[in-house]
Amino acid sequence: MEEARLAFAQDSPPLAIIAAAKIAGVSLTIDPSLAPGSVPTLYLGSGDFIHGINTILRYIARVTTVPSFYGQDAIQAADVDQWLEYAPVILSGSEFEAACSFLDGFLASRTFLVGYCLSIADMVVWSNIAGSGQRWESLRRSKKYQNLTRWFNSIAVDYAGKLDEVAAAYVGKRGIGKSPAPCLKEKVQDLKLNTSIPEIDLPGAKVGEVCVRFAPEPSGYLHIGHAKAGLLNKYFAERYNGRLIVRFDDTNPSKENNEFVENIMEDIDTMGIKYDRVTYTSDYFPKLMEMVESLIKQGKAYVDDTPREQMRAERMAGVESKCRNNTVEENLSLWREMVNGTEIGMQCYVRGKLDMLDPNKSLRDPVYYRCNTVPHHRVGSKYKVYPTYDFACPFVDALEGVTHALRSSEYHDRNAQYYRILQDMGLRRVEIFEFSRLNMVYTLLSKRKLLGFVQNKKVDGWTDPRFPTIQGIVRRGLKIEALTQFILEQGASKNLNLMEWDKLWTINKKIIDPVCARHTAVLKDQRVLLTLTNGPEEPFVRILPRHKKYEGAGNKATTFTNRIWLEYADVMSTGQEVTLMDWGNAILKEIKTENGIITQLVGELQLEGSVKSTKLKLTWLPDIENLVSLSLVEFDYLITKKKLEENEEISTANLNPCTRREISALGDPNMQNLKQGEIIQLERKGYYRCDVPFIRPAKPIVLFSIPDGRQQSVANK
Repeated sequence: MEEARLAFAQDSPPLAIIAAAKIAGVSLTIDPSLAPGSVPTLYLGSGDFIHGINTILRYIARVTTVPSFYGQDAIQAADVDQWLEYAPVILSGSEFEAACSFLDGFLASRTFLVGYCLSIADMVVWSNIAGSGQRWESLRRSKKYQNLTRWFNSIAVDYAGKLDEVAAAYVGKRGIGKSPAPCLKEKVQDLKLNTSIPEIDLPGAKVGEVCVRFAPEPSGYLHIGHAKAGLLNKYFAERYNGRLIVRFDDTNPSKENNEFVENIMEDIDTMGIKYDRVTYTSDYFPKLMEMVESLIKQGKAYVDDTPREQMRAERMAGVESKCRNNTVEENLSLWREMVNGTEIGMQCYVRGKLDMLDPNKSLRDPVYYRCNTVPHHRVGSKYKVYPTYDFACPFVDALEGVTHALRSSEYHDRNAQYYRILQDMGLRRVEIFEFSRLNMVYTLLSKRKLLGFVQNKKVDGWTDPRFPTIQGIVRRGLKIEALTQFILEQGASKNLNLMEWDKLWTINKKIIDPVCARHTAVLKDQRVLLTLTNGPEEPFVRILPRHKKYEGAGNKATTFTNRIWLEYADVMSTGQEVTLMDWGNAILKEIKTENGIITQLVGELQLEGSVKSTKLKLTWLPDIENLVSLSLVEFDYLITKKKLEENEEISTANLNPCTRREISALGDPNMQNLKQGEIIQLERKGYYRCDVPFIRPAKPIVLFSIPDGRQQSVANK
């Protein structure tokens, strides 16, 4: 469309038109020269002109290339028209809050107002709400209408680059809510990741000055528990326009390697975590050694050769070590033995001299340094001594400029230790912000225990779909958007909860269902052939949508023949009228059996029958040669106990004996085009993720079943 001129009264700019044009890519010249009260007019390059807000909006929707901007069909177009009439009347009048209440309920299970795509209905409602100024801001802050807030901010976030300019320029100037509204970026800064979560404040945080860090140890792949820490750090960095550092806590060479580093970086990218820089604790090894030597010289640390178990027992009992009062010279001498990795040094530990009688046992002279001769994945065999996490973490936090250190509440008793160590080091204070650890039912989050499953080959590596790792749950079919929403809905609560997987998979279903393609499959060992006596003499093909409500899913070719495959479970009795999906009705006339087993069915098409009157809507496949082989895989929990305590070991009593079930099936030929990672729905069977795509006819396509929030145990099946 050629550039057009939009003329309107300066005191009432048509925000809906300007916003819709921005999204639709329609070029407008703004002309606020009309007299007050005038109807907006769009002047086209051809000399034609269009009067009225709704008429112009409909015109923009018809000329744009944005899919379904005026709905996908006539019914959706009618729905759009209703919203165009409804929004300006109700949202700009005295019933504004009542309208918001209605919209909140309407959007409870919807992403958009009409269908599954953005339309001008969303534009006109969004514009009228945005233009209400302080009325909407007050309601938004009250958290009264969270579904409406989610929708409003998701529209703003997804199209912020285009709508921000519109809102900043025109909101508060259109005669509705005269007080200026804040810039759109300010309105949604705190809700970029998930717009339905409660707002969370960091103590003492200032916009532009916050620095947080996500500090995983490279001793395994990231799991869903780490995801909570990572996404919360991302949330605060974005909310306060601050910095996010990814730091690898690589202080234990016995557990760490580059494979874990590489895969953690992959997971960080998968989760959409944007960071300012990547650092390693090992970058600071020289400075950490200088610091511990300084503390020894100041008498704030000492070297202890007490055997490890005895040292632990003495700490629990509040008994001072015999080495606690060593001279500085004795301590430095033993420290040099440690640095050189000698036989004497290997028996020693550097401990902080804090308070052996403190009720908080983490302050009873904690270990700062210990020996380890295993080569480090980055620095090789350069060092024989390594700092503990408790010593290195506050030091590096302070040096890197971290303002707020996010830690799960399981570390609560060690917060006093963190602050005391910073104090003894003479470094600035870093604020600790706690959140609850994420615990999931029937799930192991201990990397040590997960490693045991990998080493004992009870799973297919760290990416196994039964694992709670990021790569595992994504491979099973979880969308990162669902994980983000699930985690951020909990906010930064300190309450310890054992979360159900069902809620996460339910969120996931709402994300994948509106867009994933539909296909058909029948189980190989449960199929029976139906001959349609009045079926087509020659097979014919129709092109059908892969998703009836989402054209972006594309099309598929479906063959219609007089011989089709059904499943035993769908065979009820003769004389019953059923609907063959995507075809029409049929009546079962005859059931042939041998030794009590159904071998063949005979029926006839009843295409004039009403599909609304039948109870059974059956999936079917044509009896043709190019059906594809499928392997449908279902998974179950690895353990049978809802919660395995940290010190509780895995035994045969709590191991699930059946965690994987594989079923052979046949699928429609279009599935040859599935790509690895693509998510589909098998009609009447559920959602699946393609793990192994089509390679050759003899090798089946492998599809992993995606739970939908109503998971049944594989063992029960």
